[in-house]
Parts: sequence; structure tokens; C-alpha cells
Amino acid sequence: MNEESDKIRIDKWLWAVRIFKTRNMAAEACKNNKISIRDNPVKPSHVVKIGEEIIYKGQYISRSFIVKGLIEKRVSAKLAADNVEETTSPQELDKLKNIHLEFTGFRPRGMGRPSKKDRRDIDKLKKKY
Repeated sequence: MNEESDKIRIDKWLWAVRIFKTRNMAAEACKNNKISIRDNPVKPSHVVKIGEEIIYKGQYISRSFIVKGLIEKRVSAKLAADNVEETTSPQELDKLKNIHLEFTGFRPRGMGRPSKKDRRDIDKLKKKY
């Protein structure tokens, strides 16, 4: 882990705390103005400070995180959780969960495979979002 005086790029930090799967995805999100601090979009080279609130405007919801620690290398999920605190409201997270269930075409156990009509409905839903 790094000390507070060290400088960590936001794209590295987002990747290290497992908000994004790859550093390239984190950098692209910054370039596309999906990452902001205090309502100001940031570049991938922005230096992260402890206590800052980072907002990620995803496709369906906005998620917010507070920087608890500075790490630049990817670590286990348990250690990563010590360096970030998610402050997204539970209602927003429920929206994301519902959207996921709609996309997977959730079917109760024992219903069997989706029919052709069911598959068309699922495809329409996917195009809608």
C-alpha cells in the first residue's frame, strides 16, 4: 500500500479497487466523462486523494464511492474493499438488480426453456435498454 503523500492516477485506483475489470476500461470511462469528482469530469491522469467522492455515471444508474485508501496495484477483493466505500443509495442498487433480472430473462425454476415468443420478448427488452 502507498502512503497518503503518493500520487495515484484515478484510472489505476478504479482498476485496483475492482470497480472496473481492466485499467483500459477505467481510462475509457474517464475519457467519456463518466467519472466525476465534485460534479467535474476528470481525466484518467487525475490524482486521487483520500476522502474524495467519485461518481460513476453508468448506463443505467450512477454509483458513488469514497476513497478510503490509496492503492495502485490490484489486490484481493477483501483488501480492495478496505480502500473504497460505496455510498450509492440502496434504491439505485435495487434498480440495477432489477435490470439484471430482466436482461437474463429470469424464469422460475421448473418453467423450462423460453419459447420463441419469450425469446422475442427478451430481445425487445434488451434493445429497449
